[in-house]
Amino acid sequence: MSLKTTPNDGSVKEFIGSVVDPEKRADAEVLLKLMKQITGSKPVMWGDSIVGFGKYHYVYASGREGDWFLTGFSPRKQNLTIYIMDGFSKYERQLKKLGKSKNSVSCLYVKRLSDIDIDVLEVILRESVADLKKKYS
Repeated sequence: MSLKTTPNDGSVKEFIGSVVDPEKRADAEVLLKLMKQITGSKPVMWGDSIVGFGKYHYVYASGREGDWFLTGFSPRKQNLTIYIMDGFSKYERQLKKLGKSKNSVSCLYVKRLSDIDIDVLEVILRESVADLKKKYS
């Protein structure tokens, strides 16, 4: 079984430029700059709707392995989806201070960046990326 969401040569600039909602497009530009600064990596399109930064290689106990981005985002119609790949269990304290958001396994959902404290998001992103780099280096 192969993953459908893989890195490709799609233009991140064109993708963000195609976001219809001007507020979501502006938020995507903010996330682009923030994640580039945190990871030190250039943005890469993963699939047709995710902007990913950096990469790590994982191997499951089953032997299945693959590559995935350290962090990323997708400006979807309903929400901005921000990918925190190591999950949220260790960020409970920060999540309480973050603002209006929801999360699932590795996805943080926010309607707009103005609903959250961007400084708290930056702390979560920095810790997550550092932990993943340490774990998979």
